[in-house]
Amino acid sequence: MNRSMRSSGLGRIGAAAHGDVAVWLLVCCFMVAVMVLLGGLTRLTHSGLSMVEWEPIVGIIPPLNDADWQLFFAKYRQTPEYLKVNSGMSLDDFKGIFWLEYIHRVWGRLIGIVFLLPFLWLAFSGRIGRGLIPRLAGLFLLGASQGGMGWFMVKSGLVDNPAVSHLRLTAHLALALLIHAWMFWMALDILADHRPRPARLGREVEGTRTWLRLVTLLVVVTLLFGGLVAGLKAGLIYNTWPLMDGRLIPNDLFPGGVSGLFEDIKTVQFAHRTLAEFTLVVVLLGWFSCLRKFGGDTPLAIHAVGVMALVQVGLGIGTLVLVVPVWLAETHQMGAMLLLTLCLWAVQDLGRRI
Repeated sequence: MNRSMRSSGLGRIGAAAHGDVAVWLLVCCFMVAVMVLLGGLTRLTHSGLSMVEWEPIVGIIPPLNDADWQLFFAKYRQTPEYLKVNSGMSLDDFKGIFWLEYIHRVWGRLIGIVFLLPFLWLAFSGRIGRGLIPRLAGLFLLGASQGGMGWFMVKSGLVDNPAVSHLRLTAHLALALLIHAWMFWMALDILADHRPRPARLGREVEGTRTWLRLVTLLVVVTLLFGGLVAGLKAGLIYNTWPLMDGRLIPNDLFPGGVSGLFEDIKTVQFAHRTLAEFTLVVVLLGWFSCLRKFGGDTPLAIHAVGVMALVQVGLGIGTLVLVVPVWLAETHQMGAMLLLTLCLWAVQDLGRRI
């Protein structure tokens, strides 16, 4: 085991697990990414408030006959969304929004099953070392809490205002990202102990790794502000770029002080787009620096981060100027998740090249 992996503790995790544990974790990562995709579609199609109850066990059973549908629809007709937004909606239209939210919730339960059952089998079969079991158990509990967080978010839209809290929505997204990132990092760590070590790049890798950690942090913060933008529907206004409201720095930012950074639509959108632009500049500067230092030996992961950052900013600009078409907004959201994943891969890969 190499020195850098010992010092970081990564090698101990990977050495404690059989290679198929990494495959299982990557499958779960993919399922979480699909969950984020479904959540985004649910939000963009205004389907998230169609199920007004949270029943973790019996809630997996959908309406099976007309009487069931009438019962579900009757409950929905009592919600602020129906009364203030969808008054007069037909049962067929209700079914359209119901099924997407239903699939979203059932997919979450399926992730729990796909995680828990193999986890138990892998643990009892000795493919997971005892030191790794508490981390995986913690992941399962974190995933279980995500269901509660989702319902906490939905409840905020069932009271007076037919829209969920943008803060709760962002917290729900943040928890999904944490689960995905944690699983992906563990999978990479396990794979690293079952693959040949890549070519060394020398001590200069440490500076590059610090840059990548900064990029990862910026991507996370930008992504979370994207959640605030989505929750506030801030992408539906100021649909120009690079100017916003006719200026590079618009007037009337931060009304009410610092709270405006999280509550004011104009300020939130400005913060998100500024963070994205700053992140891209940091990525490009670091990428060009790597090309000078490492030349043709520049790791593929670094190229992937650079290219995806460019694509992601392009997707964000397109989403803004086209006034948030569903397909493009969803592509932009998944692009952010992919960029975060590539950053984690690049950080881990460089750690093995010291």
